Amino acid sequence: MSLYDFKGARILVAGDLMLDRYHFGTVSRISPEAPVPVVNVRKTTQTLGGSGNVANNIAHLGADAMVMGIWGADSDAEILKGMMDNINVGYDMVSTGAPTTTKLRVIGEKQQIVRLDFEEILNLTQSQASEVAAKAKEHIKQCGAVVISDYGKGFCTLNVCEEIIRLAEKQGIPVIVDPKGSDWRKYAGATTVTPNVKELAEAVGRHVPNEDEAVVLAAREIIDRVRLKYLVVTRSEKGITVVDGKDYMHFPTEAREVFDVSGAGDTVVASLALGLAKGFSLREAVMVANRAAGIVVGKIGTAPVLLSELNGVHDVKSKLMPLDKLQAELEKARLTGKKIVFTNGCFDILHKGHVTYLKKAAELGDILVLGLNSDDSIRRIKGPSRPINSENDRAEVLAALESIGYITIFDEDTPHDLIKAVAPDVLVKGADYKVEEVVGREFAKKTVLIDFVQGYSTTSVINAMKGDSK
Repeated sequence: MSLYDFKGARILVAGDLMLDRYHFGTVSRISPEAPVPVVNVRKTTQTLGGSGNVANNIAHLGADAMVMGIWGADSDAEILKGMMDNINVGYDMVSTGAPTTTKLRVIGEKQQIVRLDFEEILNLTQSQASEVAAKAKEHIKQCGAVVISDYGKGFCTLNVCEEIIRLAEKQGIPVIVDPKGSDWRKYAGATTVTPNVKELAEAVGRHVPNEDEAVVLAAREIIDRVRLKYLVVTRSEKGITVVDGKDYMHFPTEAREVFDVSGAGDTVVASLALGLAKGFSLREAVMVANRAAGIVVGKIGTAPVLLSELNGVHDVKSKLMPLDKLQAELEKARLTGKKIVFTNGCFDILHKGHVTYLKKAAELGDILVLGLNSDDSIRRIKGPSRPINSENDRAEVLAALESIGYITIFDEDTPHDLIKAVAPDVLVKGADYKVEEVVGREFAKKTVLIDFVQGYSTTSVINAMKGDSK
C-alpha cells in the first residue's frame, strides 16, 4: 500500500458546525420525583461535531481546513473556537442571534438515557447569505476542494449551496456534499454527494434495499435529476459503491470490527475530499475513504482517523495518553461492553519475554492498558544507571505492538493510584507475584498472573551486553 501524504492540501468545509457534549455516569436508582433513572455523572467530554468533525479529520490527516458556518455569541461558540485553535483549523463564521448548535447526550452505564438539543434553526438572511458568498469567494481561491456538510441546521440554504458550487466550479475544484433531507436541488452541479442507503432512499422517495442493483438504479436516478458527476454511496457492512451515468464500482468494507459508526460519514467526506484535492484518481480517492471508514468504525465515539493509522504506521501519539484523556476513552469503551485489561512495568529493553507477556495479557480482554513507569520512577526503584531508554523512547517502541491499546506514564513508585483511576476488569501481573501481593488488586474485578518466558529479562540482556553471563 502506498503511504499517503496530504500535506499542502487545503479544504474549505462549509456547513453546520456543532458542539457534541457527553455526560457519562452510573445508574443505581430511579428518581423519587418521576419514573426516570438518576444518572450520577462521572465524566464530561466535548468534541467537534457536524462540519467540525469533518475539519477534525482533515487536520488529523495532516492537511489544512477552513470552516465556514454559523454560531451564536455564547460560551459554546468560545469552546468551539478553542477546539479548532488547538488543532490549527481555521474558521470564518457568521454570528447569529440563535444559540450555537449543541447536542448533549446523557449516558448511564451502557445506554444513552436522553439527548438534549440546544438549537434554533434559522435560515440565513439575505445580508448574511451575501456575507457568506463573499467569504467563500476568497477562501475557495486557496483551496483544492470544498466540502458542504449539511446537517439541516440552517446554514446550507439553496442560495448558499448554489453560490458555493458555482464558485468552486469556476475555480475548477471538486465539491463533495454530505447531504440532508429529500430535496437535493440545492446540490445541483456538485461533483459528488455521499449518502448512506437510508439517505439515498429519502432522496428518491422510495425504499432502497441495500443490494447492488437497487443502489445503482437509485443512484443513477439521482445523478440525472441533480446533475452530479457521480454518487458515492456508503453501505455500512457492504462497503462503498460509486456510481456514474455509465458505470459503477463496488468497494468492500475494510472494517475488521465495528464498534461505533458515529462520525463515519464525516470521515468518508474528509478523506475523499483530500484524495481529490491531491489529484488522486476517483478509484484511489474512494479507496482512501473506504480505508479511513474501516478504521473509524473500530473506534469508540466520534473520533478522527490519524494519518499514521491510514498508512498502517504505529504512532505513539495515538496510544500514549495522559490519565484524564485515557479515562474518557475507557468510559466510552465500557459503554459498548468492552473489557479493560491493565498491566504495568518499566519495559526498559523490550525482549521476547515482554512481547509474549503483553500478548497473553491482551487476550484476556478487549483493550490492554499499559501503565509505564516514568524515568524518575525507575531511577528510584532500580538506581541511577536505569533506565537505559527514556520513557518517550520506550513508549514509542511499545506503541508498535498491536497487543497494546493505550499507554499512560505514571511517576509514582507503584501503580496503586493509576489502577484505582483505571478500574480495570482484569489486572495482570507476572507469576513471580502472589495474588495477595499485587498492588491495586482491590480496584480490579479480577487479577490474573501470567508466567514469564524462561531465560528472558532486562537484567540478563544488560549483563550480556556487558559480557557478564551471570
